[in-house]
Amino acid sequence: MTLYRKKSSLKKLIAATALALVSATALPLVSTSGFAVAQEATEGRQFSAKAGEAVNAALQLINNDQHKEALVALNAVLVFPTLNPYERSTIYQMQGASHYELNDYAATITSFRNAIKAGGLLPNEINSLQVNIAQLMIASGQYAEGAQALERFINRTGQVKPAYIEMLTQAWVQSENYKKALPWAEKWFKAARPKERKHFDLMNFLYNNLGMQARQADIVKQMIGRWPEDKNLWDAWASMLANGGREQEAFEVTKMLYLGGALNTEQDLMKVVQYYSFYDMPFQAAEILEKEMNAKRISRSSEKMVQLSSLFRQAREYKRAIPILESAAASSGKAKLYADLGEALYNEGQCLKAETAFKSAINKGYDAGKSWMLIATCRYEDTQKQARINCKMSEAEKRSAPITKSRESAIQAFEQVPRSSREGRNAKKWISFIKAERQAVENRCIFEANVVKELCFAIIKGAYDNEVFVGRFDLDDPKCEAFKEEYDSKYRVKIVER
Repeated sequence: MTLYRKKSSLKKLIAATALALVSATALPLVSTSGFAVAQEATEGRQFSAKAGEAVNAALQLINNDQHKEALVALNAVLVFPTLNPYERSTIYQMQGASHYELNDYAATITSFRNAIKAGGLLPNEINSLQVNIAQLMIASGQYAEGAQALERFINRTGQVKPAYIEMLTQAWVQSENYKKALPWAEKWFKAARPKERKHFDLMNFLYNNLGMQARQADIVKQMIGRWPEDKNLWDAWASMLANGGREQEAFEVTKMLYLGGALNTEQDLMKVVQYYSFYDMPFQAAEILEKEMNAKRISRSSEKMVQLSSLFRQAREYKRAIPILESAAASSGKAKLYADLGEALYNEGQCLKAETAFKSAINKGYDAGKSWMLIATCRYEDTQKQARINCKMSEAEKRSAPITKSRESAIQAFEQVPRSSREGRNAKKWISFIKAERQAVENRCIFEANVVKELCFAIIKGAYDNEVFVGRFDLDDPKCEAFKEEYDSKYRVKIVER
């Protein structure tokens, strides 16, 4: 996406304009009447009869477009031994005119320079030829040299015509000296009445290449005001905002273009997706990507499918990510996609399917440590869904309880994490944690049992103390009967008769 013409196209345009300017400039050709009336010339600026006759003959050839023949005739006159400066200057000008008509710009320039060196021209005639020389240099591809020659002429004479300004602008641009081109371009732009698209395009081109973002932004804003339907201008404006660190504003412009239906290419649509993702709106990014893929404006490639699933996972929309990942993993066979699928299934609590996906990823070379950590974590999290151990359970019941089996399964998975893996240390910590958790349950049951026993011991002791008064042993809590034998063995002294 570029706002300006490609450089080659711009060069062709400028070269064509330069030729047009040269063609439109009246080259100082000598007229028939100018030679025929030599008596009207000032002292020193007249032809001798012999030279005048020969030059008039050459002029007739020029007027009949017989330029090659004219050049032969003029070269013959130049060898006359008694030619004065005026005659030589005039003959060289006529040579230049014929070379020009034959499209031989190098020879034209040489002839015009010889005309000046011959010393027979008035100041204004010299000025005209110097302008012609500069223009011809530019037209023939000597952009920098021609521009310098034209600038020297302007500095010396103070003559600044609109055509010169345009020519200098174009010449410096052609030579890719944008810094030199800028002041002339700004004058050209300011003087343009009316201002056309080409004026704005060139200023935009120069400001962009010179890194003058503030001025470029001003030009682009003016252009948007004139041509609001041009999407390229809006794109350029968004790019300038982004490059200037104003990403949020660039996003708003891009979003406006998208919502207004101005963005249609895959590149532009993917830019919208990337903006939403960048600004932590993965769900919106995924929705747009899925919508445009369904509309076939974005290709349904494996790369795009992976991106779509990634966006859904970032948005925690794992249910929507899973079928996309299943398809992408199956079609590509890549380990990373199986791992991503396992992670999505893990986040959905589908531990068995997640485990299958992770094992496929491991078999295809994915990080075993990370995969087994997630498998083990999923198994452990399954324990949180199981009924807790009841201290009233028998030891056999405790061992066969689902929560006990889940803990053991989780420990087995954590033990699969390679010790050399980055996750090796974390796996060891998890194993210790689960074992401590299991031991805490056992300790709690032991504590609870001890509390009941100590309470019953107190009740049994009270029953023995009351036996003296009531004449019988009477327990207030029948469940304490189970602890009487132990109490007696510890605290009752058996009296043996002798």
